[in-house]
Amino acid sequence: MTSLAILLVTASGLAHSVWNLLAKKSRDKAVFLWLIFSFTTIPLLPYLVWELIHADGGWVTLVLSFAFQAAYGLLLSLSYREGDMSQVYPIMRGTGMFLVPLLGMLIWHESLSVWGWLALLIMLLCFFSLSGWPAPGKRVAMRPVLLALGVGLCTAGYVTMDKFNLQHLSALSLLALGNLGVMAALTPAALRKGKLRAEWTGRWKQTLAGAVLSPGSYLLFLLAIPYAPIGLISPIRECGTVFAAIFGVLLLKESQGFRRIVSSAVMAAAIVTVALWG
Repeated sequence: MTSLAILLVTASGLAHSVWNLLAKKSRDKAVFLWLIFSFTTIPLLPYLVWELIHADGGWVTLVLSFAFQAAYGLLLSLSYREGDMSQVYPIMRGTGMFLVPLLGMLIWHESLSVWGWLALLIMLLCFFSLSGWPAPGKRVAMRPVLLALGVGLCTAGYVTMDKFNLQHLSALSLLALGNLGVMAALTPAALRKGKLRAEWTGRWKQTLAGAVLSPGSYLLFLLAIPYAPIGLISPIRECGTVFAAIFGVLLLKESQGFRRIVSSAVMAAAIVTVALWG
């Protein structure tokens, strides 16, 4: 079952990096995100309402998950508006990667081996390298870095809450609830006159692809949670950062290509370490 979980979270990481690439390349980040989440949320609403009516508790963690997702959506759109994908993506994912195993240890008494924690430390160093730190002679803009850190904190928050929420709602309902949180935060931007039509026109294929990959990414992760400790599978999902670095170098023509590809290769080795010996 652990092998199945690893396969699911690897696919989740790839899907996550692809829809983030599409979001970065969109004209209006907030409107694009609102559109891709709406395609999944609307058909799932009746199912979510039915499960909420029959839920046997967990209201506090459900509300907290909704709030974390709302903040996540808003900060994500701002991060991609302010910074490069190869800068902000590693920071936002690295923050969540490091916090989730720590929370898993504190809350559910999960544990990692010495090799697992060493691999996490290596991954953390690789995240900083991929983000462009240190950059001798160059000043790193702090606003996109702080926004990306906020995204990472929100990710750790809703992942932790959803571990509890799976006791009360199905993965599909949690997916719809999280999407509603993102849409609620981005609705003011999406409702501005002409914004939805402008983003859809000429980019409907990218929007539909994002509408499939975005919920599919987190759904795969939710499906993996029952089969392995969250502190194990959460770092493995960060293989998406490796894919994102490659996309940034090859597709977006971002700088520091050699450094980022080498860092990605080291991180891939650390991910395998967590998967096999964590």
